[in-house]
Amino acid sequence: MFSHIFVGTHDFERALAFYRPLMQVLGIEARFCDASQPWAGWQSSPDPRPLFLIGRPYDGQPHAPGNGQMTAFLAHRRDVVDRAHATALAHGGRCEGPPGPRPQYHAHYYGAYFRDPDGNKLCVACHAPPT
Repeated sequence: MFSHIFVGTHDFERALAFYRPLMQVLGIEARFCDASQPWAGWQSSPDPRPLFLIGRPYDGQPHAPGNGQMTAFLAHRRDVVDRAHATALAHGGRCEGPPGPRPQYHAHYYGAYFRDPDGNKLCVACHAPPT
């Protein structure tokens, strides 16, 4: 469905320090990092798309997070949701909802919500029943 998702930042090095450990916990591999642009991308597996990208806005204007916008990453186990949330908070993220079940979405939904250091809202969600 998606080719890529691009999330803006006004401090690339800080964003990179946030996203690198988060992507590692999620098992998402880095595809490239070009500090001269600046931008970086991580790719899905086994297919190379969709990509998740961070970088300075192309138009050179300051980054501003959107209200009502969120990027949600898939986790195949609930412990990955827990670790991703803890990693995000340890690297400058802000909690928007601790890990836990959200039965209002569906019976097995388990998610955590947080913002990156630029204020972009993120989620990590597991849709599998508890093991």
